[in-house]
Amino acid sequence: MPTDFHSAADVRAAKGSHLGYSDWMEITQERIDQFAEATGDYQWIHVDPERAKSGPFGKTIAHGYLTLSITNMFLPQLMAAPGAKMGINYGTNKVRFPAPVPVDSRIRCGAELTEVTDIPGGVQTLVTLTIEVEGGQKPACIVESISRWIFE
Repeated sequence: MPTDFHSAADVRAAKGSHLGYSDWMEITQERIDQFAEATGDYQWIHVDPERAKSGPFGKTIAHGYLTLSITNMFLPQLMAAPGAKMGINYGTNKVRFPAPVPVDSRIRCGAELTEVTDIPGGVQTLVTLTIEVEGGQKPACIVESISRWIFE
């Protein structure tokens, strides 16, 4: 269940809190191939399972930007603003990919509400999202995601 924010004051009060974890999601070769098709990134490490067997990871891996884009799917599982008139993806600050996401692995997202800044009509949030690979030693992606929530 996401953490619900009904007002800008609710968001401000949650600054510094961990918002929990998303559901686990399997990263299939089909999803990787669909991302390759959408972006034109057909590097063999992602789309050629036979060649990838002899590569550095022993199998294909998800594109880093696929992993990043999935954070947008996970975020509503972690936070919602039913009291807001509108929410806007405003951008990102720092993005890092410390570890690969191997095909057929499962990932989930954890979130911390790192910063809250007042803006006209609402608040801007900086949420640090961390993508974990089940059984992995390091996160696959860490992103500082910026959103704007208009409450007035």
